[in-house]
Amino acid sequence: MERVRAAIERQVLGLTGIALKEIDYEHPAGEPGLFGPRSVIWQVHGDFTSMMCGGISALLLQMLHPLALAGVWDHSNFREDMLGRLRRTSQFISATTFGTTRDAERLIERVKHIHLQVSGRACDGTPYEASDPQLLTWVHVAECSSFMAAHLRYRRPGLAVSEQDRYYREAARIAEALGARDVPTSSAAIADYLQAQRPQLCSDGRTREVANLLLNAPAPSRLARLPGALMMRAGIDLLPDWAAQMLGLHLSTLQRHIVRPGVHGIARVLRASVRNAAYHCAMRRMGENPVL
Repeated sequence: MERVRAAIERQVLGLTGIALKEIDYEHPAGEPGLFGPRSVIWQVHGDFTSMMCGGISALLLQMLHPLALAGVWDHSNFREDMLGRLRRTSQFISATTFGTTRDAERLIERVKHIHLQVSGRACDGTPYEASDPQLLTWVHVAECSSFMAAHLRYRRPGLAVSEQDRYYREAARIAEALGARDVPTSSAAIADYLQAQRPQLCSDGRTREVANLLLNAPAPSRLARLPGALMMRAGIDLLPDWAAQMLGLHLSTLQRHIVRPGVHGIARVLRASVRNAAYHCAMRRMGENPVL
């Protein structure tokens, strides 16, 4: 059984920023980073299954903004290196959440530097810059609202609204450090923000092509095929109804009855198998036992 557990853990960690081997999450002892183990963000970002499902949903939602889509289309190598992009995104989220303050601030400065090099024009000629504060806010809200939706469905459905709001306040610190402005910091404000953004959003051929590339990305191994397919469908299932309709992505009632229990089953296996993700290492750094 230990060999099976270890094999599953290797598969999981190979998808995350841990595989880049750039961040030491276990040292120095007692360094809480930007948030520390009593934060809500440690609990939300510490669960691999819900974060994967939420991350898929976040990418689909983000691409509905034409300027966010243009930046990815023009400057990202996601077509050739989907796994690499996943690892780099995972590393940023993990380092800013669980890393030391020094590592978190270093990753934030790195991303800010990259953003300064990303600019261009969308299909309609509208100029864009990845460092635009309002665009950064959109990317952040799409991401964090998706993470929370996944956490509520697959980890802690009874999480109090006050704790959800605390998560949004904590996560806003990272967005603001990147340059985002007017970041909503409560569940109600997040809902209002998403509703207000809808007139700016659209879905065209490029949006659907990016969505198809994401949803049909090859699994890194045969072992990951079924869990990966379920998580992809779970990401669609987490989208707001209006976003799913814009993308032309729908799950039937039968599909939902398969996907949701299936993901819960996968989550139980992964939580029992993974012991050395960023969250676990950071908890050991703080002298605490992981509680996920």
